[in-house]
Amino acid sequence: QLQLVESGGGLVQPGGSLRLSCTASFSLDYYAIGWFRQAPGKEREGVSFISNSDGTSSNYTDSVKGRFTISRDDGKNTVYLQMNSLKPKDTAIYYCATRNPLLDETTWGRPPTYDHWGQGTQVTVST
Repeated sequence: QLQLVESGGGLVQPGGSLRLSCTASFSLDYYAIGWFRQAPGKEREGVSFISNSDGTSSNYTDSVKGRFTISRDDGKNTVYLQMNSLKPKDTAIYYCATRNPLLDETTWGRPPTYDHWGQGTQVTVST
């Protein structure tokens, strides 16, 4: 069974940091990976994207540029999202998902273009 498991979420004060992990039960070498988030009452939003191990590209939604960094360790079948300078508006459930690396990378923020999803991890930024 193909599984993705997110971890690393929690409660953090504004300005703090968290590192999310997305670990797969299968090899991630082939896949591009996206991180998404969904706050209550809002649509799922693309946060960041990294191409597969053959590529070097990454993307971020404007609101997290300069604060979040995506990386991958294919030897551990894991993708990370380092989140710094967190703000209350970053509060959401964060999900990772796999994507066919042959798809147009300009569409990385569209959830229907992703295949396998994790169950999500809660991130709460609050005093």
